[in-house]
Amino acid sequence: MASSKEILLLANGDLRLSANQNCWEAQKEMEQTLSDAVSKLGYKLKRAHPYKPDQKHGFINSQKEGMDVFANIDPKTPIIIAEAVWQYSHHILHGLLTHQAPILTVANWSGTWPGLVGMLNLNGSLTKAGVKYGTLWSDDFTDRYFLSRLEKWLQTGKCSHATKHVVSWNKVAVPGKCKKLGKQLAADLQKNKAILGVFDEGCMGMFNAIIPDHLLNATGVFKERLSQSALYYEAMQVSNKEAKEVYDWYIKKGMTFHLGTNEKKDLTKAQVLLQCKTYVAAVRIADDFGCHTIGIQYQQGLKDLLPASDLVEGTLNNADRPPVRSRDGKRVLYKGQPIPHFNEVDECAGLDGLMTYRVHKAMGQPVENTLHDLRWGDVDQSGTVDDYVWVFLISGSAPPAHHIGGWKGSEGLRQPAMYFRLGGSTLRGIAKVGEMIWSRIWIDGSKAGGQLCMDLGRAGVVKLPKAETQRRWEETTEQWPIMHAVTYGVDREQMMARHKANHIQCVYAKDAKSADEAMLAKAAMAEAMGIKVSLCGTRKNGKGWE
Repeated sequence: MASSKEILLLANGDLRLSANQNCWEAQKEMEQTLSDAVSKLGYKLKRAHPYKPDQKHGFINSQKEGMDVFANIDPKTPIIIAEAVWQYSHHILHGLLTHQAPILTVANWSGTWPGLVGMLNLNGSLTKAGVKYGTLWSDDFTDRYFLSRLEKWLQTGKCSHATKHVVSWNKVAVPGKCKKLGKQLAADLQKNKAILGVFDEGCMGMFNAIIPDHLLNATGVFKERLSQSALYYEAMQVSNKEAKEVYDWYIKKGMTFHLGTNEKKDLTKAQVLLQCKTYVAAVRIADDFGCHTIGIQYQQGLKDLLPASDLVEGTLNNADRPPVRSRDGKRVLYKGQPIPHFNEVDECAGLDGLMTYRVHKAMGQPVENTLHDLRWGDVDQSGTVDDYVWVFLISGSAPPAHHIGGWKGSEGLRQPAMYFRLGGSTLRGIAKVGEMIWSRIWIDGSKAGGQLCMDLGRAGVVKLPKAETQRRWEETTEQWPIMHAVTYGVDREQMMARHKANHIQCVYAKDAKSADEAMLAKAAMAEAMGIKVSLCGTRKNGKGWE
């Protein structure tokens, strides 16, 4: 570490001015608290870039600005990247690739200010890039867990976390039928191949969400690179009659849209009808190219042309969805099945979702699956559930099959104007109680060429009282669908220490036994595809996987 005991602080931010301005006060408070903690340990934290009065925030908000900042940094000075906001990893990844001193990523533990989500994305991006780093998080930067590891990092440039909950695949006892099915599905993928439809790569600087072609193709999956401009054009070709038919289908199913008349503040019917057109367009383009799964960039691609694509995405992920006919009206496209959609064009989630769909379909299990943000977690303040309860919260849509009441339990609220000027309906609901499998595909860049990896674990979705659910919504984003998840055998610190992404894939199973089997079959499929597999935590009964 630096003999001067000076540590540089970077605050990487959003591309959107409104987001940076809204989050600046929380970032400023976090930096002061973190600086105090560093100072008490005998070191000094110094900002590597100034507050910008004209923009009313002190975040790095572009790749160019990040390059300018790093051009004036001594590469041998230790860096702390402090996050109380969503951040675009590519703004600073270039400088971290060549930095020669220790790097520490730090996040506030808050649902309102999504620093921990941004930090997890940066961690996943650094892991993919093969950059060594330490990572820490805290509610207020005064707890022993945080301070002891911060002190260790300040002294040595390293800090570690216990990950005894992680079990390598070669140590797992796998039932023969699960292993056989996994191998069969992997072999079928190699023989018949599959297409990932990608509507523009690189959403919100998520370097970790892009799978290099040579790694993806080795699994039997190939990208069809599509353009969101084509999606916009196709949406404009959809008739008003077709859009109304989709809208009427939602209403007949019992979905509630909270409509108003002020386009700038309210969700309007006109916004929803445009989303209905985009839904029809997405299905038709998927059919045109024979896609088995598709991902829409979402942010920032279409925000100045169309309402947000959330309603489209949640609908695509549901088996029970409005029928879409071919342009000539002769065929119903993908009849009776979802078109797995990977939110924010996260290709790791796309590959995972495709695998999940095929495993669950083969086993007669629920096929609807989605990613969520690993947004936050807290103890249940109502006292209903003793376990630590995570807030899994996707940024706008989840398949209604996951919601209490299905379509009738689903609501459409306007996306916050801070993110989407043109609005658009979310597809909100409360996740139903049940047994769930979580997973994440990530890229280890520590060796030449990289290695696809997959972590899997088991969880239960629990029911919380209405007031506690509302508290959690108000602490995060009230317009978005929520899942109350208890991860079996994985506590908060273990999850944060291991997880290499801001996203986590979720799918239900009929019961605990079949959930275990479906998870093991998907793990066996992944292993047969050349993916390095690890299981995290335990079964529902607390027993391990070995």
